[in-house]
Amino acid sequence: MCSFLMIIAFDFDGTLVDSYSCIEEAFYRALRRTYPWFPGKRYMAKLLTKIELQFERPRFGRHSGKIKAPMKIFQGKFARIWFEERAKLTKPLEGAREVLKELKREGHIVISFSAEDFIPGVKEYRLRQSGLYDIFDDVIIFGHGVSIKEAFRLVREKYGNETFVWVDDKPWRFIGNGDENTEYVWMYFPYTARFVTKEILDKIPHLHVIYDLWSLLDVLRRLSV
Repeated sequence: MCSFLMIIAFDFDGTLVDSYSCIEEAFYRALRRTYPWFPGKRYMAKLLTKIELQFERPRFGRHSGKIKAPMKIFQGKFARIWFEERAKLTKPLEGAREVLKELKREGHIVISFSAEDFIPGVKEYRLRQSGLYDIFDDVIIFGHGVSIKEAFRLVREKYGNETFVWVDDKPWRFIGNGDENTEYVWMYFPYTARFVTKEILDKIPHLHVIYDLWSLLDVLRRLSV
């Protein structure tokens, strides 16, 4: 059991749930619901999946962590239906619920700290559909009008300067964010790990790498010593 309080912040997609392997099927179902007359829906679903996954790549420079839909197809009725289908098909990663509850039992502050989807309100909807929403002490979503830095400042204002343990499958988000009291935990997830380079990892101080959520408990035990 950890001996002092920490703020444990979790990304959602690829960190607590697998919402990537179902993207293509969700597109197919959304096309079937929205455009039943459209031919070649399986092919179009594959194409849309390739496009969507490109927007999981690291973005640097002027990118501030604010969310913007990459194409018009990711807006409106079709996009909402796609997110609905994706939420139905999303599966929690092994140990997600159990690890969150164990952290709560140990007295830590456990928050959801993730990017909004292209449509405001959808991330909260997907969190609720996953069955994990009510476990969190707080849900903080950055994106539309709120950058990662602004979201992090909000956490500090609400919960103070305790050790902030940030768990995310996209380690490039860590670069230039957080503070001297932040520990960065990269949750290795195959769909996004393909974009991670040594150059990215070398820029991250206090970095820990885990391959499953249960290993996070070992990281916290080491930090508490």
